[in-house]
Amino acid sequence: MKNNIILIGMPSSGKSTIGAKLAKKIKYDFIDTDTLITTKYGMPLTSIIDERGYDAFMEIEGETGATLKVEKSVIATGGSMVLMSNAMENLKSIGTIVFLDAPLNLLESRLEKTLHTRGVATPTPMTPAQILAYRLPYYQKYADITINCENNKNKTILEIIEALGLEV
Repeated sequence: MKNNIILIGMPSSGKSTIGAKLAKKIKYDFIDTDTLITTKYGMPLTSIIDERGYDAFMEIEGETGATLKVEKSVIATGGSMVLMSNAMENLKSIGTIVFLDAPLNLLESRLEKTLHTRGVATPTPMTPAQILAYRLPYYQKYADITINCENNKNKTILEIIEALGLEV
């Protein structure tokens, strides 16, 4: 295994929650790329997208992933980072990419009230099903490991640890 664990997946698939718990369990640092962006720009993702536009936000997200240089970290990426090849090439070179594959019905229930307030980057307004259909080929392309995650976060964490052959 490479030095870092990179979590990719749809918004609300659990990347941040699972990532933070996984990092604590295996004694790694935890990095959330959305947090890096909001800290750097001093505003929520929705404001960045609204003020600068989709294309500019995607450039920001791509640059964030492309310039990340860390060790022994669990990295939760923004859901659209997989669309930026410069980011994914860097992330693939520094870590093992784990796709958290959550079922559509779970994503829809989690995103029902927050899709437009959480900063989900799409070129045009899209439903969760449309976003998943658009991004799924990218998640599959870059994933070294795919973990089917339902609602049990602790089970998902154990499956990731097992799949990576980590000892805790």
